[in-house]
Amino acid sequence: MILADNWLPADGLTLEPNALSAAKEKVNCLALTAGPGAGKTEMLAQRADFLLSTGTCRYPKRILAISFKVDASKNLKERIRRRCGADMGSRFDSYTFHAFAKRIIDRFRVVLTNTDALDANYTIGDKKVTRKQIMFSDLVPLAIQILENSTVAINAIRQTYSDVFLDEFQDCTNQQYELIKVAFQGTSIRLTAVGDTKQKIMGWAGALDGIFETFANDFSAIPLNMYRNFRSKPRLLRLQNEIIRVLDSTSVMPEDQIVGDEGEIFSKQFQTSQAEAESLADMICNWVELEKIPPSEIAVLVSKQLDLYANHLMAALELKNIPYRNEQQMQDITVEPAARLIVDHLSCLYGKREPKAWTRLMNQLTPFSDDEMQSSDRREFQYFFKEQLKSVAALESLGDPLSGWWDLVKSFLNRIGIETLVALSPDYESHTRLTEVIRDTKARIEELLELEPELPKALTRFVDDQAVRILTIHKSKGLEFDSVIMMAIDEEIFFGDRDANRCAFFVGVSRAKRRLILTFSNERERPDGYKKRWATRRTKQSEYFSYIDDFV
Repeated sequence: MILADNWLPADGLTLEPNALSAAKEKVNCLALTAGPGAGKTEMLAQRADFLLSTGTCRYPKRILAISFKVDASKNLKERIRRRCGADMGSRFDSYTFHAFAKRIIDRFRVVLTNTDALDANYTIGDKKVTRKQIMFSDLVPLAIQILENSTVAINAIRQTYSDVFLDEFQDCTNQQYELIKVAFQGTSIRLTAVGDTKQKIMGWAGALDGIFETFANDFSAIPLNMYRNFRSKPRLLRLQNEIIRVLDSTSVMPEDQIVGDEGEIFSKQFQTSQAEAESLADMICNWVELEKIPPSEIAVLVSKQLDLYANHLMAALELKNIPYRNEQQMQDITVEPAARLIVDHLSCLYGKREPKAWTRLMNQLTPFSDDEMQSSDRREFQYFFKEQLKSVAALESLGDPLSGWWDLVKSFLNRIGIETLVALSPDYESHTRLTEVIRDTKARIEELLELEPELPKALTRFVDDQAVRILTIHKSKGLEFDSVIMMAIDEEIFFGDRDANRCAFFVGVSRAKRRLILTFSNERERPDGYKKRWATRRTKQSEYFSYIDDFV
């Protein structure tokens, strides 16, 4: 154990003063606001390392992190395991709000009575069925009800955790905040709320205005701000500053922290969306083939209705044989642990050399065993895997290598067992949800095989690391890319709440590390088969383009 005064950030990293103060806070709750790229996730990882390695989070107490998206929850847990190590990292729980609420319901559902009572094998669906099924929107209210009515339940939660991290807190809704207050207000548990009010894009879902001030008052939290941006090059930081002046003038990054002129910003205008698509596909092709930028470091962002606005671009990329991921189509299946497990298994079976996939597979299958048990489990699995490789080779010799790929997956899943699968995610305690993920994974791989008949190449489209990402601004939150293209910067797509739209635009701009391109097309032809209202002639969003005038 390390003395608190002797603790230094893990892996030799340097934290700015406010981030270091936040990481080492031992008594108070914290309300930490920070801009994009300021290292919010890294600060939480370092704070976890401080709390665990110094004994400030005393054994057997744990740390709870609550995020708003599955991928953010997973990324935070992985970062903390890297900083703290597997042993201390095992005392860190990372859930989404709904996953946390579901754990409360699953553990204490007997508290629910009358019309809210639930059977042990209840499911989550699109309508409520007495005792049998609840809706996704019921999770948080039912968890609140349990904690308000059961001393046993609320004490169990409070006795488990010494610290709670609240990530992307600016998007917290009224119900979610009520859950936090019921669970932790008035206790000695330290809460660390982290977020950026300039990136609040969940207003449509009920995100609260002034949530950081409310939290600071309710939990006597110390307010801190992190200014430094570790993500973007200087020219992009200066552009972000121009938008920040309008969003929140008090949060403008000090000029003396922005040194240099690296970074690229471009504005592109086209007559038609077809011309836009062909030009962007050529540009992306050059980045990949000439500049050797990994496709995964390229993102195309659209405000909304991705399939309608990026349809020509996806077709153009297809013609150039550039892999891409349509995030709207894929939804969240690619971040599901069971889906990734299946993909890693198939990659090892059918790929040439996949050391990263094999390492992930081994870590997932034997995460909690001691060294002797782990070694035995791995030997047994390697024998099983070799037998599967023989089956693949036999099918290849018959000229039909893919005929039994799903049978091999089913055999693999049966071999590792339901307990291993459930341990991958708290959501899988509902076997219905686990079955749904496995089914959707199979369906998605089959769709990809229609586009790319070689299974290893189809699998590369499933995962993050070898494809251009095409996604909405909303889904890009928390991600970063070398080069970002923001398509369709026009009035017709950025309609409605101007403040919310400006925040969304800022989120998109701040995803870029080195290069940013904004596009506008005078005409966008109606997509085939689309019957709803559609404006063919478009109007440039003059405010958003004005921010970049001095940089192009």
